[in-house]
Amino acid sequence: MSNSNSRPHCRWAPRELVVLGVFAAAAKLSSLLIALAGGGMNPASLVLKNLVFTTLLIVLLKKVPKGGTLLLFTAVSMAVSVLLLGGSMALLPAALAGALLGEAAATLTGGMRAPWGPWVAAGVFDLASKGLSLGVSFLFMRESPALMTVVVPIVAIGYAGSLLGLWFGRKTVGELQHAGFVR
Repeated sequence: MSNSNSRPHCRWAPRELVVLGVFAAAAKLSSLLIALAGGGMNPASLVLKNLVFTTLLIVLLKKVPKGGTLLLFTAVSMAVSVLLLGGSMALLPAALAGALLGEAAATLTGGMRAPWGPWVAAGVFDLASKGLSLGVSFLFMRESPALMTVVVPIVAIGYAGSLLGLWFGRKTVGELQHAGFVR
C-alpha cells in the first residue's frame, strides 16, 4: 500500500519544466528578433543568432543538468518553431536525432553533471543537427544538387556562430554562477 501523502517520482520538477519552456521560447524569440533586426539572414545575423542560441542552450543545460533535458528542449523548441513560427516540419527528425546524439555523447563522457557535459552535449547537438539538416536539404534538392553550393556556406557560417556560442556560454555560465543563478 502506498502512503496517501507520497507523490510519484517525477523526472523533472515543475520549476525545471518552467525553466526549460522559458529557455526554449527565449531561444526561438531571440533568433527571430536577431534575424529581423539584422535585416534577414546575412552572415552577421547568422553568427549572432547561433551564438545566442548555443549560449542559451548551455546555460539551460547547466541550470537543469539532467539526462533528457536536451531532447525535451529540442522537442519544445521545434514545436514552437513549427506551430507558432511556421518552421519546416522536415527539420524535426534532424533536430531530434542531433539531440539524441548530444545526450548520448554527454552520457558517454560523464553525464550532464560533469563540468564539461553541457558543452559536449551542445557541441555534438549543433554539429549533428546541422549536418543532418544538410542531408535533409540534399534530399529535397537532389534534382538540383548545385543549390547545395549555396546552402553549405550558409550552414557553415551559422556553425561558426555555434562554436563561438560554446566559448561565450562558458563565460556566461561563469558569470551566472558568480551571481548565483546557476549552481
